[in-house]
Amino acid sequence: MDNKRLIIFLILSFSILTLWDSWERHHAPQAVNLEQITNPGQDNVPGAPPRAAPSVDTVTENLTVASGERLHIKTDLINAVIDTQGGDLRRLELTQHHATGDKSKNFVLLDDSQMPKQVYISQTGLIGDDLPNHKSLYTAKASEFQLADNSDKLEVRLSWDGGKGVQVDKVYTFHRGSYVVDLNYEIKNGSSVKLEPWVYYQFLHDSVPPPKAMMQTQTFTGAAYYTDAAKYKKLTFDDMSKADLSQTAKDGWIGIVQHYFASSWLPQNGVEREYYTKHLNGTLYAVGTKLDVGSIAPGATVKVSARFFSGPQDQSHLAAVAEGMDRTVDYGHLYVIAEPLFWVLSEIQKLVHNWGAAIILLTILIKLAFYPLSAASYRSMAQMRKLAPRLQSMKERYGDDRAKLQQAMMELYKKEKINPMGGCLPILVQIPVFISLYWVLQGSIELRQAPFILWITDLSAPDPYYVLPVIMAATMILQTRLNPTPPDPIQAKVMMIMPVVFSVFFFFFPAGLVLYWLVNNILSILQQWNINRSIDGGRSAA
Repeated sequence: MDNKRLIIFLILSFSILTLWDSWERHHAPQAVNLEQITNPGQDNVPGAPPRAAPSVDTVTENLTVASGERLHIKTDLINAVIDTQGGDLRRLELTQHHATGDKSKNFVLLDDSQMPKQVYISQTGLIGDDLPNHKSLYTAKASEFQLADNSDKLEVRLSWDGGKGVQVDKVYTFHRGSYVVDLNYEIKNGSSVKLEPWVYYQFLHDSVPPPKAMMQTQTFTGAAYYTDAAKYKKLTFDDMSKADLSQTAKDGWIGIVQHYFASSWLPQNGVEREYYTKHLNGTLYAVGTKLDVGSIAPGATVKVSARFFSGPQDQSHLAAVAEGMDRTVDYGHLYVIAEPLFWVLSEIQKLVHNWGAAIILLTILIKLAFYPLSAASYRSMAQMRKLAPRLQSMKERYGDDRAKLQQAMMELYKKEKINPMGGCLPILVQIPVFISLYWVLQGSIELRQAPFILWITDLSAPDPYYVLPVIMAATMILQTRLNPTPPDPIQAKVMMIMPVVFSVFFFFFPAGLVLYWLVNNILSILQQWNINRSIDGGRSAA
């Protein structure tokens, strides 16, 4: 019966997750085909406005063009490279975060060194006659820019002159202590005719997923956008290859999301814009937004502003960047539970200054919160364990007559006032919390390369010496021995082998996850042992 309860428990758990996933998929935004532009060569800035924009060369053609001069920018948080060819941001190195698997190097988020096979760059440009786009060549007064010690911002100005009276300055402003960069277009119309430009901001990204550790859960990588009406939406590269997105709004942002990091373009709110995605060719995709600048009279100068974010999913700063940016942290479907769990975890960390210790204390708090439910479950198991000899005797008495065996077992349960399924419901109630905590530990960059003790220098990586997984396996075996033994010898052997087989997966899980499960198992063993002892003591007294 204990084995049946376990099977029902697993089936119900899987069913709940499957139904939740199906609901999410059913209510996901449907990508809409963009209006195709008839002008040749404009397939990397989709969706022409009512006032038809001039053509823009394709991204693939741009990638085959030799780069211009490389401008190197250094701040307290990043090392960036801007190419004068289009004024593109071609490389972004995060100096406060180590490369995956190599702490001697910095983490590189944006990069064009492996074009065209792998690419992740930021492009912007203007759409209009005699205006610079992402293929136009800019000039700069220097090739090296560094944030001064006594300054809070660094300005990098690129200039373009089309020779017909129109001058455009593309100005990046980097800020101390921030991953948000201001980008301003200063358009001076020195010609004799009015200009009616559009501006676009986009990312080019390939669909090759980032590498992951063996057996580690594959996290989301793809496009994401947010508006007040649609809220937070995600689009996989497979979604984008089937249909192009065209979403108009007067607020929000659009960008690229991956495990631990995100990038987004944030135009000024209150201005009508179109968010779009487009499958360019092969594995290459464009994700961006396009806005109407309006008319610029002869002799007038117009400034067009937007913000650009590219950095870690640090939850203490994401909400301040823009509304909805905190949703880029991948907490799975149980975000409403995972978010407060992380808040509690981070508050504990502020007190103990160690994420590993914070995980232990949070696990204890969760265990205390669910103590009454767990106690009911373990009490039911202990009572079933007490009846195990009598159940075995019944099985021997009735042999293969399952009908009589089931009837006799039900009469025994009724007589002893035991509900054989009493241990399932309390566990089911706890499942959403435990799954949410799993995603908190899996998706929080705060735990990335965070040390715990001694040999564990990265809670987001597997234990290098497998000490925690081995202890975890031992606790699972011990916990199995505390449970009632199934009457069937084959089932009993399966129940003994399952912890060993299941524990193999923990050898490849991040150390933070294994630490959580280990502490939870130890607390469960202590609780179950105490309940078994009290029930056995009561039986002896009787």
